[in-house]
Amino acid sequence: MLELKRDNVSYLTRGAVIAALYVALTITPPLNAISYGQIQFRISEALNVLAFFEPAAIPGLFVGCMLANALGIPLGNSLGIIDVIFGSFLTLVSAYLIWKIKKPLVALLAPVIINALGVALELNWVLGLPYWASVLFVGIGETVVIYALGYPLLAILLRGKALVREDIYQQKIGN
Repeated sequence: MLELKRDNVSYLTRGAVIAALYVALTITPPLNAISYGQIQFRISEALNVLAFFEPAAIPGLFVGCMLANALGIPLGNSLGIIDVIFGSFLTLVSAYLIWKIKKPLVALLAPVIINALGVALELNWVLGLPYWASVLFVGIGETVVIYALGYPLLAILLRGKALVREDIYQQKIGN
């Protein structure tokens, strides 16, 4: 029983740290200036790669995105409650898919595609911006962040097995 409690605390702690990093990388100036809107390079999205090998990243990224979007409202950055709910849901789905897909380059397409389509829908609905142009702009920003920042981070972590539990490493990468 004590082991179960220790595992739960460890899981919650890892998720909370990821959530806090996501929030900090989204709302901290000057990063907040490029984290919202039709043309965005949300640096915190690079943390999505953690969901490839860390199951606590799934709720951590979800909560982090929810908090970043909520904290963006009084700053005039967020699309409001729709972004808090729908935008965070997009991150939850993306993180879950990253966890389920075994090939890193393919897994990282999840946030690119889901955010390009989903955030563009939000931008169209809330701000009246053209849907397909928003898909293009959000998709470019997400691709740059995920593959230029996130993928190298994932490669470094996997190569050094840093922060990666052996059982998950074998399940994902091992033969």
